[in-house]
Amino acid sequence: MPVPVPHQRTAVLPQQAGPVDDASAEAPAAVAPAAGDGSLHPMDAPTTANGSGHGAAPQGLTLLLIGEDPNSPVPEMWDWAGRRVRLRTARNLTEAERLLTTDVDCILLDLAPPEHPDRDATDADRPGDELGVLREVLRMARTQAVLVLTAEADAERAADAVRVGAQDYLFRDELDGAVLSRAVRYAVERKRADLAQRQLTESRMLAQENARLERGLLPTPLLDGSDLRFAACYRPGRSRALLGGDFYDTVRTPDGTVHAMIGDVCGHGPDEAALGVELRIAWRALTFAGLCGDELLSTLQKVLEHERSDDEIFATLCTVDISPDGRRAGLCLAGHPAPLLARAGRPPSLLPYESGGPALGLLPNARWPRRQVDLGGYWSLMMYTDGLIEGRIGEGNRRLGQEGMTDLVSRQMAAGLTGEELLDASVREVRDLNGGELTDDVAVLLLDRR
Repeated sequence: MPVPVPHQRTAVLPQQAGPVDDASAEAPAAVAPAAGDGSLHPMDAPTTANGSGHGAAPQGLTLLLIGEDPNSPVPEMWDWAGRRVRLRTARNLTEAERLLTTDVDCILLDLAPPEHPDRDATDADRPGDELGVLREVLRMARTQAVLVLTAEADAERAADAVRVGAQDYLFRDELDGAVLSRAVRYAVERKRADLAQRQLTESRMLAQENARLERGLLPTPLLDGSDLRFAACYRPGRSRALLGGDFYDTVRTPDGTVHAMIGDVCGHGPDEAALGVELRIAWRALTFAGLCGDELLSTLQKVLEHERSDDEIFATLCTVDISPDGRRAGLCLAGHPAPLLARAGRPPSLLPYESGGPALGLLPNARWPRRQVDLGGYWSLMMYTDGLIEGRIGEGNRRLGQEGMTDLVSRQMAAGLTGEELLDASVREVRDLNGGELTDDVAVLLLDRR
C-alpha cells in the first residue's frame, strides 16, 4: 500500500550534530540515499569516537523512515550510549515491509497532509481514513515503536495517530536532531515497556485460566448418605501446576456401596494430566452405570487405548468397592501399589498384592481379579500413588518404599493424627526425608469408618 502523495514537497529537516563532548560535533549531517534502495544512511559508515571514519563503531538503534520524500536531509541521531542511529528509507509500504527486519527498533512515518477537499465524498465520510497508512504500519510493526511526523497545523490528526497506536508524534517544522533522538529513544522504551506489560498480563491471565481449569478438574467426592469420612492430599510434580498425571475419585452408588479409586498415568506433563482426568471421569460414569471389577477395568483400558497419544503410555489403578455396611470391600489392582489398612487395635498393614493384574494399556486381553477383604467394624484405608513411596531417604539412592511408608504412617497415627492432618503430615515427612520437593506426582486418599 503506497503512501499517499497529494503533491510534491520537500521536508528539509535541520541539521544536528552528535553529543557536545564528541569531537564530531562540528561535522555536518549526511544526506540520505536514494529512496527505497534499502541502503543505510552515510551516518552509518564505520566511524571512530571522533567521527574520522576509521574503525567500526558499536551498533546503535535502527530507524526506518517511511515517507514520500525520503531524500530530505535527516539530522544525526544518537542512542543512549552515544552511538549513531542507523537509518533506512522507504517511499511506500511495499518497500517498508521489505526493509522491516527484526533489527529495526523504530519507524518514523511521515504522514502526508490531508487530501484536497474535493476528494471522493465516500472516503471523506469515513473518519480516520487519512490514518489508513498508519494502521497498515502498525499491523506490520508488531514489536517496533512507531513515531508519526506531521505539520504543526495537523495537531489534531497527530493526536489521533497516538490514539490509534503510535508511540508519539513530532512536528516537522520544529524538528532537530536532539528532539528526534530523544523521541526515538523514548518511543523505543515505551514500546518495550508496553510489550513487557502485555506479555506479563497475558501470562497472568493464562496462569489464572489454567488454575481455574485444573481446579475445576479435581474431583468432588460424592458420599451423601455414607458414614465414611473422606480426606485427600494432592501434590503435582510439575512446577506451578495444580494437576498432574495422578488421579482419584470416590462416589456412593444408590445401593449404598462406596466406590473409591486412585490411579497414575506414566509421565508428568499436561498430556498425562489430561488423560488422567479422562480416565477418572470415565471411571465415575462406568461406576454409576453399574460396572465393577474386571468389567470396569477392561472398559477403562479401552478408553486409555483410544485416548493416549502414544502406544507406550500406560496407567496403574487401584479400585475399592466398600459394602453398604462398611465391613467388607472388593479390591482390584492394575499394576498399582496395594492400599494400607489400619483396623481397630492393630497397626497398619498392606493389603495383599499377589492377586493383582497388569497396568492398563500393557496387555490387550488382561484380566483383573477382584479380591474380597474383611475390613471389620472400625478401620482406616489409605490409597496412594507411587510418588509417596519413591522418594529418597538421605543422600543415597535408597527409597522410602512401602515398608518405610507403613512405619511412617504408623507413627503419625500413634501420635493421634487423622484425616487431612494425617495425610499432610505424612507427605511433609516424606518430602523432608527426600531432602526437598518430590519430583513425582503424589496423590493420597483416606477413608475412615469410626
